[in-house]
Amino acid sequence: MKILIIDDERAIRNSLKEILGDEGHEVDTAENGTAGLELVEKEKYNAIFCDIKMPDMDGIEVLDKLIGEGVDAAIIMISGHGDINTAVECMKKGAYDFIPKPLDLNRILITLKNATERVSLMKENKLLKKKVYGADMIGTSEPMEQIRDMIQKVAPTDARVLIVGPNGSGKELVARNLYQQSNRSAMPFIEVNCAAIPSELIESELFGHEKGSFTSAIKQHKGKFEQADGGTLFMDEIGDMSLAAQAKVLRVLQEKKLSRVGSDKDIEVDVRVIAATNKDLKSEIEKGNFREDLYYRLSAIVFKVPSLDERKDDIPELIRHFVDHHCTAGGMTRKEFTPEAIKLLQAKTWPGNIRELSNVVERLLILGDTEISAENVKNFVNL
Repeated sequence: MKILIIDDERAIRNSLKEILGDEGHEVDTAENGTAGLELVEKEKYNAIFCDIKMPDMDGIEVLDKLIGEGVDAAIIMISGHGDINTAVECMKKGAYDFIPKPLDLNRILITLKNATERVSLMKENKLLKKKVYGADMIGTSEPMEQIRDMIQKVAPTDARVLIVGPNGSGKELVARNLYQQSNRSAMPFIEVNCAAIPSELIESELFGHEKGSFTSAIKQHKGKFEQADGGTLFMDEIGDMSLAAQAKVLRVLQEKKLSRVGSDKDIEVDVRVIAATNKDLKSEIEKGNFREDLYYRLSAIVFKVPSLDERKDDIPELIRHFVDHHCTAGGMTRKEFTPEAIKLLQAKTWPGNIRELSNVVERLLILGDTEISAENVKNFVNL
């Protein structure tokens, strides 16, 4: 384990280094806050012990900077001048613990063990969330920054959201980010693809059914709305839903109640609905394929996800992301793309959007040379 000690007292630094070194840890020391922050920029630490009373920059300032920079280390504050108010302030700011001087050996070792276990669990949790909810949205183009700003504003509310955009542009990723940043993030996130379910089964899938309500209903089934109770329901391709199912969805949104197929009993549900479609719903309304009242119920907030052709500045970053993804998932040797190859891919039109780019990158990694050249792009990509 790698540990940093920031303290202006040489005796404290040396004694802590000796104690922790004897326990098998690798220990660095810094005589003030500035030197400590410089070391943190260069090295990755599992734990940081930081004194509070130091000249020039005190420990509270160091703590603020470490937390502000998102340092993944257990930060343990130490002080001979501490009181309960100082300890509480440190904990509120993000410190793991506060240890008064004179330092107690057992307290130090127990705190260090518990703190590093907690940091390890937090890191695992982040990795698991990333696997479950997908990678963060990639790209710093103006359209993507606008999407991020909207997510930050809309996510904490319970406003219903309609996400529109072409196939493969990342509508599901926007929905997942809205959920992750919402007050419902500890509750279920349930997905349903309305286009993938036969029209005769969509009502059962959404609202559930009672045993014996139709031939294959051999047991009671909770629908997606019930499964998402307290959380978020993501209804993808909602433009493909039948008018009959639309009428029932409208009722749930209006009354927060549903009844399973084969039952006349009302069940109350508390669900935030996020819908997505690649269709022009206003045009579908004119054709009589989509209910106007449902459209207005769903579209309190409308997100327009840009096509890849509208955000070509993000293509180099997306390529790097997909190289990492495919090489890790597929066990392939990592290859770099030459600047000329990237320029050719930026010049191409992308009817399949992000999904198409991912497939192209995977194809080039498999078929291309040790370095992906412009010639590889010309040979293996329809430009």
